[in-house]
Amino acid sequence: MKVAVLTGGGDCPGLNAVIRAVVRRASAHGFEMMGLRDGWRGLIEDNHFRLTRETTSGILHRGGTILGTSRINPFKVENGLERVKRAIERHEIHAVIAIGGEGTLSAATRMSQEGLRIVGVPKTIDNDLNGTDFTFGFDTAVGIATEAIDRLHSTAESHKRVIVCEVMGRHVGWIATYAGMAGGADVILVPEVPADLERVAEHIKHRHATGRSFSIVVVAEGTRIKLTHEGQEQLVTSGALDEAGRPRLGGVGALVANEIERRTGYETRVSVLGHIQRGGAPTAHDRVLATRYGVHACDMVAQGEFGKMAALRGNDIVSVDLSEATRELKKVPEEFFKVAQVFFG
Repeated sequence: MKVAVLTGGGDCPGLNAVIRAVVRRASAHGFEMMGLRDGWRGLIEDNHFRLTRETTSGILHRGGTILGTSRINPFKVENGLERVKRAIERHEIHAVIAIGGEGTLSAATRMSQEGLRIVGVPKTIDNDLNGTDFTFGFDTAVGIATEAIDRLHSTAESHKRVIVCEVMGRHVGWIATYAGMAGGADVILVPEVPADLERVAEHIKHRHATGRSFSIVVVAEGTRIKLTHEGQEQLVTSGALDEAGRPRLGGVGALVANEIERRTGYETRVSVLGHIQRGGAPTAHDRVLATRYGVHACDMVAQGEFGKMAALRGNDIVSVDLSEATRELKKVPEEFFKVAQVFFG
């Protein structure tokens, strides 16, 4: 029985750990493993190679993905679905294990509805997939962002500055909220709550008036800025589109910093973490979580649990419907964000 595995969307610490776990577990089921290059493109363009214990040895601790990745969606490519089906039939592929986030698994959901045998594994540093408590990669990204905030504290205090730290988070503020709480940020701005920069400025002025000489502001890249009291909002983009046709985000940190300095008169700087949050070795937590996901995904194929995704519920790895995982984004709950707000200031 031949099983193909792909990694799609943005790269993420822990991808190689999943690939390694799938291949190791496959031997117990007698599967032959095929690695698809660059996400769904590997099926569309018939680009793949055999995965073995030897080719996946020594990759547990490595960041990125040995398979390569892309944001290609077969349903946005001419005859994409038909080309995928033909490749699966030609190579007698029994099932596909798709490791990805919202975009990759949304395509997987549609393919499953078209009758293809698909199993999903939740990957995203943004932690925005429904149906699972946590995705792998998130813990690593939060750790990197927290360390950066810790370091920014030192220079902010030394120079008596306001420093804005821009972190990833297109639609949700999980990284900003967790890293901001862990790093002791004085303000956290997230996509779930449009940012009122006048209130932010007043908050920072109050801090300084009560004896604090510096402030740390953490902002997720997808945070919308309130422009007027009438409710108009602005999403800050670079003006270009990414591979999936979405506006490429970037610049909200600079906008927030400029507005804080203009409204308060305090020297304000910005630090954009960007892809630093995606790269490098995964944390021990993400290595273990990714490994558990990989083993469970392989078992799902063996048991015929198609159209489902491996998920973390409490401390158990379970199977959930792909449709549940991709129905809507998992946003930071209001009650959780209120816990973070307790420490603002």
